[in-house]
Amino acid sequence: MTLAQIDNHTDREAAARDVYRAAGITVTRLGENIGARIGGVRLGGDVPADQVEAIRLALAAHKAIVFTDQEHLDDRSQYAFAELLGDPTAPHPTVTSRGEQLLNIEGAANSWHTDVTFVDRIPKASILRAVTLPAYGGATTWASTVAAYEQLPAPVRALAENLWATHTNLYDYAAQTEPQGGVSPDRRTEHYREFTSARYETLHPVVRVHPETGERSLLLGHFAKDFRGLKSPEFASLYQLLQTRITRLENTFRWNWSVGDVAIWDNRATQHYGIADFGNQKRELHRITLAGDVPVDVNGQRSQIITGDASHYSVIDEPRRLEIYAA
Repeated sequence: MTLAQIDNHTDREAAARDVYRAAGITVTRLGENIGARIGGVRLGGDVPADQVEAIRLALAAHKAIVFTDQEHLDDRSQYAFAELLGDPTAPHPTVTSRGEQLLNIEGAANSWHTDVTFVDRIPKASILRAVTLPAYGGATTWASTVAAYEQLPAPVRALAENLWATHTNLYDYAAQTEPQGGVSPDRRTEHYREFTSARYETLHPVVRVHPETGERSLLLGHFAKDFRGLKSPEFASLYQLLQTRITRLENTFRWNWSVGDVAIWDNRATQHYGIADFGNQKRELHRITLAGDVPVDVNGQRSQIITGDASHYSVIDEPRRLEIYAA
Protein backbone atom coordinates (compact mmCIF):
# COMPACT_ATOMS: atom_id res chain seq x y z
CA MET A 1 0.00 0.00 0.00
CA THR A 2 1.36 3.44 -0.93
CA LEU A 3 0.92 6.59 1.15
CA ALA A 4 -1.36 8.00 -1.54
CA GLN A 5 -3.76 5.11 -0.93
CA ILE A 6 -4.18 5.82 2.80
CA ASP A 7 -7.43 7.71 3.24
CA ASN A 8 -9.09 6.12 6.28
CA HIS A 9 -8.38 4.49 9.64
CA THR A 10 -8.52 0.95 8.27
CA ASP A 11 -5.97 1.77 5.57
CA ARG A 12 -3.71 3.38 8.16
CA GLU A 13 -3.81 0.29 10.38
CA ALA A 14 -2.96 -1.94 7.41
CA ALA A 15 -0.03 0.30 6.44
CA ALA A 16 1.19 0.28 10.05
CA ARG A 17 1.15 -3.52 10.13
CA ASP A 18 3.36 -3.52 7.04
CA VAL A 19 5.84 -1.25 8.84
CA TYR A 20 5.87 -3.45 11.95
CA ARG A 21 6.35 -6.60 9.90
CA ALA A 22 9.23 -5.12 7.93
CA ALA A 23 10.95 -4.03 11.17
CA GLY A 24 10.50 -7.45 12.76
CA ILE A 25 8.43 -6.29 15.72
CA THR A 26 5.07 -7.43 17.04
CA VAL A 27 2.36 -5.06 18.23
CA THR A 28 -0.37 -6.65 20.35
CA ARG A 29 -3.32 -4.38 20.95
CA LEU A 30 -4.43 -4.27 24.60
CA GLY A 31 -7.45 -1.96 24.33
CA GLU A 32 -9.75 -0.46 21.73
CA ASN A 33 -8.72 3.14 22.38
CA ILE A 34 -5.32 2.88 24.04
CA GLY A 35 -2.56 0.42 24.86
CA ALA A 36 -0.32 -2.10 23.09
CA ARG A 37 2.49 -4.49 23.98
CA ILE A 38 5.56 -4.43 21.73
CA GLY A 39 7.67 -7.54 21.13
CA GLY A 40 10.79 -8.38 19.15
CA VAL A 41 12.80 -5.39 20.40
CA ARG A 42 15.78 -5.28 22.76
CA LEU A 43 15.80 -1.70 23.99
CA GLY A 44 19.01 0.30 24.18
CA GLY A 45 21.04 2.77 22.20
CA ASP A 46 21.58 0.32 19.34
CA VAL A 47 17.96 -0.26 18.29
CA PRO A 48 17.94 -0.30 14.45
CA ALA A 49 16.48 2.72 12.68
CA ASP A 50 13.59 0.76 11.15
CA GLN A 51 12.54 -0.46 14.60
CA VAL A 52 12.78 3.05 16.02
CA GLU A 53 10.41 4.30 13.33
CA ALA A 54 8.07 1.36 13.95
CA ILE A 55 8.04 2.17 17.68
CA ARG A 56 7.31 5.81 16.88
CA LEU A 57 4.39 4.73 14.71
CA ALA A 58 3.04 2.29 17.31
CA LEU A 59 3.17 5.06 19.92
CA ALA A 60 1.18 7.40 17.68
CA ALA A 61 -1.40 4.71 17.00
CA HIS A 62 -1.80 3.27 20.51
CA LYS A 63 -0.84 6.25 22.75
CA ALA A 64 0.74 4.04 25.46
CA ILE A 65 2.98 1.06 24.71
CA VAL A 66 4.83 -1.41 26.94
CA PHE A 67 7.92 -3.58 26.53
CA THR A 68 8.51 -6.56 28.79
CA ASP A 69 11.70 -8.49 29.65
CA GLN A 70 14.05 -5.50 29.42
CA GLU A 71 16.00 -6.30 32.59
CA HIS A 72 19.29 -5.63 30.78
CA LEU A 73 18.56 -1.89 30.78
CA ASP A 74 20.22 0.46 33.24
CA ASP A 75 19.96 4.23 33.47
CA ARG A 76 22.63 4.80 30.84
CA SER A 77 21.13 2.47 28.23
CA GLN A 78 17.62 3.73 28.95
CA TYR A 79 18.88 7.24 28.25
CA ALA A 80 20.66 6.10 25.07
CA PHE A 81 17.42 4.56 23.83
CA ALA A 82 15.49 7.73 24.68
CA GLU A 83 17.88 9.74 22.50
CA LEU A 84 16.78 7.67 19.50
CA LEU A 85 13.21 8.91 19.95
CA GLY A 86 13.93 12.57 20.64
CA ASP A 87 15.79 15.09 22.79
CA PRO A 88 15.67 14.17 26.49
CA THR A 89 14.71 17.03 28.76
CA ALA A 90 16.31 17.78 32.10
CA PRO A 91 14.75 15.43 34.67
CA HIS A 92 12.31 18.09 35.92
CA PRO A 93 11.88 21.90 35.90
CA THR A 94 12.11 22.14 39.71
CA VAL A 95 12.75 18.75 41.32
CA THR A 96 16.45 18.19 42.03
CA SER A 97 17.90 15.18 40.20
CA ARG A 98 21.20 15.28 42.14
CA GLY A 99 23.19 15.10 38.94
CA GLU A 100 21.26 12.18 37.45
CA GLN A 101 19.89 12.26 33.90
CA LEU A 102 16.66 10.51 34.90
CA LEU A 103 13.94 11.32 37.40
CA ASN A 104 13.55 8.78 40.18
CA ILE A 105 9.82 8.29 40.70
CA GLU A 106 9.09 7.08 44.24
CA GLY A 107 5.58 6.33 45.38
CA ALA A 108 2.63 7.02 43.09
CA ALA A 109 0.88 10.24 42.13
CA ASN A 110 -2.60 8.82 42.80
CA SER A 111 -4.14 11.48 40.58
CA TRP A 112 -4.88 11.88 36.87
CA HIS A 113 -2.41 14.12 35.05
CA THR A 114 -0.35 14.76 31.95
CA ASP A 115 3.35 15.29 32.74
CA VAL A 116 4.66 18.85 33.22
CA THR A 117 1.76 20.77 31.65
CA PHE A 118 2.57 23.87 33.70
CA VAL A 119 5.34 24.85 31.22
CA ASP A 120 4.80 25.99 27.64
CA ARG A 121 6.87 23.19 26.04
CA ILE A 122 5.00 20.13 27.31
CA PRO A 123 7.08 16.94 26.88
CA LYS A 124 6.01 14.88 23.89
CA ALA A 125 6.59 11.52 25.54
CA SER A 126 7.68 9.83 28.76
CA ILE A 127 9.75 6.64 29.06
CA LEU A 128 9.34 4.83 32.39
CA ARG A 129 11.29 1.77 33.59
CA ALA A 130 10.36 -0.38 36.58
CA VAL A 131 13.32 -0.77 38.97
CA THR A 132 11.88 -1.78 42.36
CA LEU A 133 8.30 -2.90 42.87
CA PRO A 134 6.04 -3.69 45.82
CA ALA A 135 4.79 -7.22 46.38
CA TYR A 136 1.33 -6.07 45.35
CA GLY A 137 -0.31 -2.99 43.84
CA GLY A 138 1.42 -0.05 42.19
CA ALA A 139 -0.07 -0.40 38.71
CA THR A 140 -0.29 2.54 36.31
CA THR A 141 -3.36 3.41 34.25
CA TRP A 142 -3.35 5.55 31.12
CA ALA A 143 -6.30 7.29 29.44
CA SER A 144 -6.67 8.46 25.85
CA THR A 145 -7.44 12.17 25.65
CA VAL A 146 -7.92 11.75 21.89
CA ALA A 147 -10.71 9.20 22.31
CA ALA A 148 -12.30 11.41 24.96
CA TYR A 149 -12.40 14.39 22.59
CA GLU A 150 -13.76 12.33 19.71
CA GLN A 151 -16.58 10.98 21.90
CA LEU A 152 -17.82 14.41 23.00
CA PRO A 153 -21.24 15.49 21.73
CA ALA A 154 -20.84 18.17 19.06
CA PRO A 155 -22.06 21.09 21.26
CA VAL A 156 -19.67 20.13 24.09
CA ARG A 157 -16.83 19.69 21.62
CA ALA A 158 -17.43 23.18 20.24
CA LEU A 159 -17.41 24.59 23.79
CA ALA A 160 -14.18 22.79 24.68
CA GLU A 161 -12.46 24.09 21.54
CA ASN A 162 -12.95 27.64 22.82
CA LEU A 163 -11.72 27.04 26.36
CA TRP A 164 -8.25 27.89 27.63
CA ALA A 165 -6.93 26.61 30.97
CA THR A 166 -4.26 27.91 33.31
CA HIS A 167 -1.88 25.12 34.36
CA THR A 168 0.42 25.65 37.35
CA ASN A 169 2.82 23.61 39.44
CA LEU A 170 1.25 25.12 42.56
CA TYR A 171 -1.59 22.66 41.95
CA ASP A 172 0.59 19.58 42.22
CA TYR A 173 -0.71 16.28 43.56
CA ALA A 174 1.66 16.49 46.54
CA ALA A 175 -0.51 19.26 47.99
CA GLN A 176 -3.59 17.05 47.95
CA THR A 177 -4.87 14.87 50.77
CA GLU A 178 -4.81 11.63 48.77
CA PRO A 179 -2.18 9.06 49.82
CA GLN A 180 1.02 8.60 47.85
CA GLY A 181 2.07 5.01 48.45
CA GLY A 182 5.52 4.51 49.93
CA VAL A 183 6.03 8.22 50.71
CA SER A 184 6.11 9.50 54.30
CA PRO A 185 4.31 12.73 55.28
CA ASP A 186 7.67 14.45 55.84
CA ARG A 187 8.88 13.38 52.40
CA ARG A 188 5.63 14.64 50.86
CA THR A 189 6.14 18.03 52.49
CA GLU A 190 9.76 18.15 51.32
CA HIS A 191 8.74 17.15 47.80
CA TYR A 192 6.03 19.79 47.58
CA ARG A 193 8.41 22.50 48.79
CA GLU A 194 10.92 21.48 46.13
CA PHE A 195 8.24 21.09 43.44
CA THR A 196 7.01 24.64 43.99
CA SER A 197 10.44 26.23 44.55
CA ALA A 198 9.97 28.07 41.24
CA ARG A 199 6.53 29.06 40.03
CA TYR A 200 5.28 28.12 36.57
CA GLU A 201 1.97 29.03 34.99
CA THR A 202 0.98 28.59 31.35
CA LEU A 203 -2.26 29.18 29.48
CA HIS A 204 -3.02 26.15 27.30
CA PRO A 205 -5.91 25.36 24.95
CA VAL A 206 -8.26 22.74 26.36
CA VAL A 207 -8.28 21.18 22.89
CA ARG A 208 -4.87 20.86 21.26
CA VAL A 209 -3.92 19.56 17.82
CA HIS A 210 -1.38 16.74 17.78
CA PRO A 211 1.57 17.84 15.61
CA GLU A 212 2.43 14.34 14.32
CA THR A 213 -1.05 12.92 13.70
CA GLY A 214 -3.36 15.92 13.35
CA GLU A 215 -5.67 14.40 15.98
CA ARG A 216 -7.36 16.62 18.54
CA SER A 217 -7.14 15.86 22.24
CA LEU A 218 -8.22 17.28 25.60
CA LEU A 219 -5.43 18.96 27.57
CA LEU A 220 -6.42 18.92 31.24
CA GLY A 221 -5.25 16.98 34.33
CA HIS A 222 -4.49 17.95 37.90
CA PHE A 223 -2.26 20.92 37.05
CA ALA A 224 -5.25 22.78 35.54
CA LYS A 225 -6.25 25.65 37.83
CA ASP A 226 -8.99 27.56 36.00
CA PHE A 227 -10.58 28.34 32.64
CA ARG A 228 -9.96 31.80 31.23
CA GLY A 229 -12.98 34.06 31.66
CA LEU A 230 -14.95 31.67 33.87
CA LYS A 231 -15.60 31.71 37.61
CA SER A 232 -14.50 28.92 39.93
CA PRO A 233 -17.86 27.09 40.09
CA GLU A 234 -18.12 27.15 36.29
CA PHE A 235 -14.57 25.85 35.99
CA ALA A 236 -15.23 23.06 38.48
CA SER A 237 -18.36 21.89 36.69
CA LEU A 238 -16.88 21.99 33.19
CA TYR A 239 -13.60 20.46 34.29
CA GLN A 240 -15.45 17.57 35.90
CA LEU A 241 -17.56 17.05 32.78
CA LEU A 242 -14.52 16.86 30.50
CA GLN A 243 -12.21 15.02 32.89
CA THR A 244 -14.84 12.34 33.46
CA ARG A 245 -14.96 11.76 29.72
CA ILE A 246 -11.20 11.23 29.64
CA THR A 247 -11.20 8.64 32.41
CA ARG A 248 -14.16 6.55 31.27
CA LEU A 249 -13.02 2.95 31.60
CA GLU A 250 -13.27 2.22 27.88
CA ASN A 251 -10.71 4.98 27.28
CA THR A 252 -8.18 3.52 29.73
CA PHE A 253 -5.47 0.87 29.83
CA ARG A 254 -3.95 -0.52 33.04
CA TRP A 255 -0.53 -2.13 33.38
CA ASN A 256 0.64 -4.26 36.32
CA TRP A 257 4.40 -3.80 36.39
CA SER A 258 7.17 -6.39 36.51
CA VAL A 259 10.81 -5.43 37.08
CA GLY A 260 12.37 -4.60 33.71
CA ASP A 261 9.16 -3.46 32.09
CA VAL A 262 9.35 -0.22 30.12
CA ALA A 263 6.35 1.93 29.23
CA ILE A 264 6.30 4.80 26.76
CA TRP A 265 3.35 7.11 26.45
CA ASP A 266 2.46 9.99 24.17
CA ASN A 267 2.16 12.88 26.60
CA ARG A 268 0.23 14.90 23.99
CA ALA A 269 -2.55 12.32 23.81
CA THR A 270 -2.85 10.79 27.28
CA GLN A 271 -3.23 11.22 30.99
CA HIS A 272 -1.98 8.68 33.51
CA TYR A 273 -2.50 7.66 37.13
CA GLY A 274 -0.02 5.83 39.36
CA ILE A 275 -2.13 3.88 41.84
CA ALA A 276 -1.10 4.20 45.50
CA ASP A 277 -2.46 0.86 46.71
CA PHE A 278 0.71 -0.69 48.12
CA GLY A 279 0.98 0.75 51.63
CA ASN A 280 4.49 1.64 52.78
CA GLN A 281 6.29 -0.70 50.38
CA LYS A 282 8.96 0.66 48.07
CA ARG A 283 8.07 1.46 44.47
CA GLU A 284 10.78 2.98 42.28
CA LEU A 285 10.62 3.74 38.57
CA HIS A 286 13.01 5.82 36.46
CA ARG A 287 11.56 8.33 34.01
CA ILE A 288 12.90 10.23 31.03
CA THR A 289 10.80 12.83 29.25
CA LEU A 290 11.37 13.94 25.66
CA ALA A 291 11.23 17.54 24.50
CA GLY A 292 7.91 18.58 23.02
CA ASP A 293 6.39 21.44 21.09
CA VAL A 294 4.25 24.35 22.30
CA PRO A 295 0.60 23.27 21.95
CA VAL A 296 -1.67 24.96 19.42
CA ASP A 297 -5.45 25.10 19.42
CA VAL A 298 -7.80 24.29 16.54
CA ASN A 299 -7.22 27.78 15.12
CA GLY A 300 -3.42 27.60 15.30
CA GLN A 301 -3.05 29.77 18.44
CA ARG A 302 -0.10 28.78 20.64
CA SER A 303 -0.03 28.38 24.40
CA GLN A 304 1.04 31.47 26.34
CA ILE A 305 3.51 31.69 29.22
CA ILE A 306 2.12 33.49 32.27
CA THR A 307 5.02 32.92 34.68
CA GLY A 308 8.26 30.96 34.47
CA ASP A 309 10.99 30.35 31.89
CA ALA A 310 11.40 26.63 31.12
CA SER A 311 14.31 26.99 28.69
CA HIS A 312 16.68 25.36 31.22
CA TYR A 313 14.39 22.33 31.33
CA SER A 314 13.85 21.62 27.66
CA VAL A 315 14.38 22.78 24.12
CA ILE A 316 11.28 23.26 21.98
CA ASP A 317 10.78 20.34 19.63
CA GLU A 318 9.98 20.93 15.97
CA PRO A 319 7.89 17.86 15.17
CA ARG A 320 7.04 16.56 11.73
CA ARG A 321 3.80 14.98 10.62
CA LEU A 322 4.19 11.21 10.41
CA GLU A 323 3.96 10.10 6.79
CA ILE A 324 1.22 7.62 7.52
CA TYR A 325 -0.91 10.48 8.90
CA ALA A 326 -0.01 12.96 6.18
CA ALA A 327 -2.29 11.57 3.49
